[in-house]
Amino acid sequence: MSEPSTSGTDGHDVTAWTEPEPERKRLTFDLDVDVCVVGAGLAGLTVAREAARLGASVAVLEGRHVGWNASGHTLGTVMPGFGVPLGDLIERVGFEDAREIWALSRHGADYVRATATLIPFSAYSEGALEVSNVDVGETLISRLQMLSEDFDTEVEGWQVERVRSELKTPRYFHGVYYPKAFQIDGRKYVHGLADLARKAGARLYEDTPAVSLDASGIRKRIITPQARLRAAHVVLAGNIHLGPAMRRLSDTLLPVWRYAGVTVPLGERLAEVMTFQGSVTDSDGIDHFRIVGGDRLLWSSPETTWPARPQRFAARIERRIATIFPKLGKVEVTDVFGGATGQTVHGMPQIGEVRKGLWVASGFGRQGLNTAAMAGQLIARSIVQGDERWRLFSPFELVWAGGRTGRVVGQAVSAWHRGSSALAGAFARYREGARAREEVRERRLAEANRQAGTRPPRKRVPPRAHEGEGKAG
Repeated sequence: MSEPSTSGTDGHDVTAWTEPEPERKRLTFDLDVDVCVVGAGLAGLTVAREAARLGASVAVLEGRHVGWNASGHTLGTVMPGFGVPLGDLIERVGFEDAREIWALSRHGADYVRATATLIPFSAYSEGALEVSNVDVGETLISRLQMLSEDFDTEVEGWQVERVRSELKTPRYFHGVYYPKAFQIDGRKYVHGLADLARKAGARLYEDTPAVSLDASGIRKRIITPQARLRAAHVVLAGNIHLGPAMRRLSDTLLPVWRYAGVTVPLGERLAEVMTFQGSVTDSDGIDHFRIVGGDRLLWSSPETTWPARPQRFAARIERRIATIFPKLGKVEVTDVFGGATGQTVHGMPQIGEVRKGLWVASGFGRQGLNTAAMAGQLIARSIVQGDERWRLFSPFELVWAGGRTGRVVGQAVSAWHRGSSALAGAFARYREGARAREEVRERRLAEANRQAGTRPPRKRVPPRAHEGEGKAG
């Protein structure tokens, strides 16, 4: 399953976004370590924590501050899966490797759950529901069987009636429910993960960008504004923000900005249209929302391949909510925020060793928290223990994302996708309405026939003889 990269605080503590930043520690002296991680997001911090726990000396270089971009702006939904359909994954790598890769994504979700128990959270909820925009009842059973029997994933199929009892809207049909999925406060998680990495022995340096990288030789050399660093292994986990020094890698990612908003308190109105307490995503990856703070909606929908001021999307989110839940009436979105993710051409994350001692962990757009955690574990264990399971991701090579032209095409494809999804949904609802009208007509006809059959038979009057007939002349 895919997850958009936007965020809000589960307890809706808006002040958390405006609190003064703590004093940041910068790298001001030369340093020699076993592992240097570039990027203090979810993947980079997981690498740092796990490598340090396994005994390696680790330094993390962050150009701004911990979780400043995508990793600090997630809706916090954690569940197994990737940003591509399971059938496409099987077609690309084969059934057995797909099973192993999927199992790794489950382990990534388990890692986040276990780690989250070490971090205080303001809110925590269970369950995730993927709803369909069209009637997919015929394919639902086979998908559930594959997930449950072949990929060892706990899922439930929800019929239309069950979905609409929890989400009172005609926009959605069948659903797939993941009872072991869960939601956390993504921002608090990434900062808690940074604290855990420090406690394990990793050293984190903020406001310390990697200006240049020389990956040749046994000891790699990284130049920062005030110091030099040498390491046996360098892990590039900076997503699209690696900078000019690593442009060839960042150019393999399509930058996508995803925006989300939090509504004002909706009170009893919200309970009248939505009783499901977990997160909800549609099968086309357009909307992702859940209840926060008891009676507010946290809603992610718009995305662009160009940066924009988040507040510009408030009206669009309000209209989208009104489209899905018209019974809510007018809804005001008070806070809008967003983050940039890097999406790959093939739709899978980039995980592995690109040359001796140089590692990459990126491309987590539409992947979810579990995938970044999985990547961090795989790379750390390979560096320290020689675990080779990262090679399962070798078929998903680095592919140029097309530069500026790719961003234009990506924006056009996104608009086309949303339009085609809306059209398919409209046709599905029309067919559903037509079936309902036909059923009503048939019931009325059956009732009419029933009533006609219970009436007493009409007495037949024999025809009268014509006058004069049978008389003598």
